[in-house]
Amino acid sequence: MPALLRRIFDFLFRLLSRRSVQGLEHVPRQGPYVLVSNHLSRLDAPLIYGLVGGEHITGWAAEKYERHWLFGTIMRLGGGIFIRRGEVDRGALQAAVEWLRAGKAFGMSPEGTRSQTGAMTRAKTGVAYLVNETGAPVIPAGVWGTETAVGQLLRLRRPQVAVRFGRGFTLPALGEGERAAGLRRNTDEIMCRIAALLPPAYRGVYTDHPRLKELLEDAQQP
Repeated sequence: MPALLRRIFDFLFRLLSRRSVQGLEHVPRQGPYVLVSNHLSRLDAPLIYGLVGGEHITGWAAEKYERHWLFGTIMRLGGGIFIRRGEVDRGALQAAVEWLRAGKAFGMSPEGTRSQTGAMTRAKTGVAYLVNETGAPVIPAGVWGTETAVGQLLRLRRPQVAVRFGRGFTLPALGEGERAAGLRRNTDEIMCRIAALLPPAYRGVYTDHPRLKELLEDAQQP
């Protein structure tokens, strides 16, 4: 069923949007890896799933959607893990850890919820926790255009949406004494890697982060 769901999403985005995809070759065909992206719209996950979805990848979805006739059904078809937002859901965290340790891939938006500003917001540290517990590499992705896509479709226009995947990277394991600070530092590293893939207007709270400036400078080197 996940393979069918992927084909459906891929077909719909090909049909209804002008989709731009860059860097897809950076995404491994199998896990383990954590695929991370910014979060602008409910369309972000279907857009990415249409490109890389399958039996090998799952992700979190807010528990409030579990009984939703559409979103709940789609998440169950895709093997999604429902998570309680606003608290530490240890069951959902452990399910994601076990999924990655089984050699599979996990997709998530570290911000935890859709941006209300149209640009990146400060991320939660759950993503760094998953990486630290499993040692899985991280594949960053930047998404844009989805925040206005529905409005354009309602006006009978095909929206321009874009996904840019970056090269995978690993993070250093954290010592017990630096856990809280280390999780925040590693989370910022992940988010700056995402921000470097986005047009400047979408970088939000990470626009002036020193690590982002380093990444952008490195990208300009011959």
